[in-house]
Amino acid sequence: MEDSFSAKQATALSGCTYHQLRYWDRVGLVVPSIQSTGGRAGVRRLYAFRDLVWLRVVKGLLDNGMSIQRVRRAADYLRRNAELDSTLSATKLVTDGNTIFELVDDDHVLDALKEGQLAFCLAIDDITRDVEEDVTLFELDKTRFLNVIRASESELTEEIKAQG
Repeated sequence: MEDSFSAKQATALSGCTYHQLRYWDRVGLVVPSIQSTGGRAGVRRLYAFRDLVWLRVVKGLLDNGMSIQRVRRAADYLRRNAELDSTLSATKLVTDGNTIFELVDDDHVLDALKEGQLAFCLAIDDITRDVEEDVTLFELDKTRFLNVIRASESELTEEIKAQG
């Protein structure tokens, strides 16, 4: 079992405590995929590499203020998607402390706590750039318009003087 990690190794590699590993195994949050205790004394927990990744993800979310219930829901969502998508390692999670989002691209996120409900991002720098461009175009149009008005006004004034 060279691709397995003991609970001691998992604590060192994940930053989790042994108590966390036991508790998360018992409540089914992160169950060692190679060998779980199944509630039996004396049975060693053996973790796969992917389990170590899950341990770090769960620890990171909990350390950043997420409740264990929300972490469980997000983990369930990610596990379901992991079955469909083998590139789970490219997944980027974002949290505001209340919900957990999966960053899909620069403009879209999925709410992992609402079964992947699509949300969107507004990139303020892009909006600012667009508004600056629009204002610049507006100023150019305004200047052109005022120049046309002034030129027309001058022509009209010259015409009136010539008639008078």
